[in-house]
Amino acid sequence: MQNHFHTIIIGAGPGGLTCASLLAEKGRDVLVLERNSRIGPKVCAGGVTWSGLARHLPDELIEKPFSSQHIRSGLQQTVISSPAPIISTINRESLGRWMAEKARCAGATILTGSPVTAITDREVRTRSCRYTYDFLVGADGSSSLVRRFLQVPTTYIGTGIHYQVPGNFKEMVWHLDPAQFATGYGWIFPHKNWASVGAYASKSAMAPKKLEEKLHQWMGKHDMNRKGLKPRAALINFDYRGYRFDNRFLVGDAAGLASGLTGEGIYPAVCSGETVARTIIDPAYRDTKLARLISKQQRHNRLLRLCGGNNYFARFVVESLVAALRLRLIHFSALEMGE
Repeated sequence: MQNHFHTIIIGAGPGGLTCASLLAEKGRDVLVLERNSRIGPKVCAGGVTWSGLARHLPDELIEKPFSSQHIRSGLQQTVISSPAPIISTINRESLGRWMAEKARCAGATILTGSPVTAITDREVRTRSCRYTYDFLVGADGSSSLVRRFLQVPTTYIGTGIHYQVPGNFKEMVWHLDPAQFATGYGWIFPHKNWASVGAYASKSAMAPKKLEEKLHQWMGKHDMNRKGLKPRAALINFDYRGYRFDNRFLVGDAAGLASGLTGEGIYPAVCSGETVARTIIDPAYRDTKLARLISKQQRHNRLLRLCGGNNYFARFVVESLVAALRLRLIHFSALEMGE
């Protein structure tokens, strides 16, 4: 195999594969290096919004669509509905296989089981090979090696913890209660024969161990038996500090583009992967879609920081938010990263 590529992408998640497909379609030599032996599996609730990615996916990838969202807080609850599905659940491994096949068909080379051991100004090294590049894209998640190579610090980060609970769950539930989850929330996201039941919070608001304890208490109140089930956890980077660094780029969680408020990250990864590919193809490309997403992400993060220092104020904000959703003063899309 050749050792020089126009673009090397580290990470075969939604952002990296989106970028690879678009570049390969334009005739660029693209190498995607994925450290895991399989593409797709990730600690993730598996929810995609209609305003973001869901409407662009084939029906066979959708596990369950939900046109209603059950939202609960410490003092109230509401159900919001829409003619179209607001959020659908997907299997991350199925999504990964589908996106990888698109990238391969476009001409990209994808190597799994290829963890990167070192990065230099023009070279990427794995355990067995060295590859040179013209452009480098870091799509390697919240603990991005490329981000560290670029010396981009990470301060704002969240934790998501979930269990895969067997059963046929009917309702998609969000539980926003600062007394339980600080500035985060608990969730029930039903899939075909199981549900992702978990909690998210920024690490500055609640330590991961405390978040796990609160999740266990919340699951107990819902009579969910976690005997024999193992928790899975992941970091969620929402510390955005730019995505372009000369001929090197960051996408998705590597760029810190997840929402600090909700932890939503799949659509920001796809959106940023598309923008990076178009920028590499045409340096004069002027992005608008990613700019709007970044603006929304920054609003989410400002609200998070505003609430983070005062639990009483956080309760007031959360209850006001749920009341506004219940009275239809704001749309659920205000909590989403999509358009």
